[in-house]
Amino acid sequence: MVRRARRINRELAEVYPYAHPELDFRNPFELLVATVLSAQTTDLRVNQTTPALFARYPTPEDLAAAEPEELEAIIRPTGFFRAKARSLLGLSAALRDDFGGEVPARIEDLVKLPGVGRKTAFVVLGNAYGVPGITVDTHFGRLARRWKWTEQEDPEKVEAEIAAIFPKSEWTMLSHRVIFHGRRICHSRKPACGACPIAHLCPSYGEGETDPEKARKLLKYEMGGQPGQRLNPPPDYPGRPAPPLASPAAEEAG
Repeated sequence: MVRRARRINRELAEVYPYAHPELDFRNPFELLVATVLSAQTTDLRVNQTTPALFARYPTPEDLAAAEPEELEAIIRPTGFFRAKARSLLGLSAALRDDFGGEVPARIEDLVKLPGVGRKTAFVVLGNAYGVPGITVDTHFGRLARRWKWTEQEDPEKVEAEIAAIFPKSEWTMLSHRVIFHGRRICHSRKPACGACPIAHLCPSYGEGETDPEKARKLLKYEMGGQPGQRLNPPPDYPGRPAPPLASPAAEEAG
């Protein structure tokens, strides 16, 4: 299992040499806020929402002083906006009061912030600070179980078992590759088995569509010829940037 798991990681690295976080951000604070907003919604919707948010509140001090109703109105497109607004106000106040307005670079500090769990903390650590971490979101957990890397459902237990399989230096990029694969090919309801480049390594091959033509129609994002989730993707990204969020007036006109 360990040999096969490591081979899957190597082959995913060839399929997704451009794997990266799919949230737009320019600094650790923006990544932290965007990751909190990404719960129960798409990274695309977050990326369409954060330009206005960071234009209005560029620092933790600014966000901590926000009027809740105004903040809620800006982040409403991401869903669960009242709970997310409370988390953003709380974590921004904590950053201002306890960390000098800086996002801490330790897991122990990050998980103490309102609305920040281990998944969010590892996204920030791995992508803003270069600290290795395994991000167990719904895609990662699903694929880890399909590939028989673990039988665990609890994210922390999944994290612990996967950490024992791969060297620490691989943890962050492994997370990106697995999540990329889960979003593009190995979907929750109907995986595109017939178009999967690592099907020969998959112990769950056949759970999804095995006909190559039908499977190709299930591919998402750049593999399906569609835009990705980032408005500002990195230079080596092969797909088209996603469109910005249309204003309510534009949506009504369109």
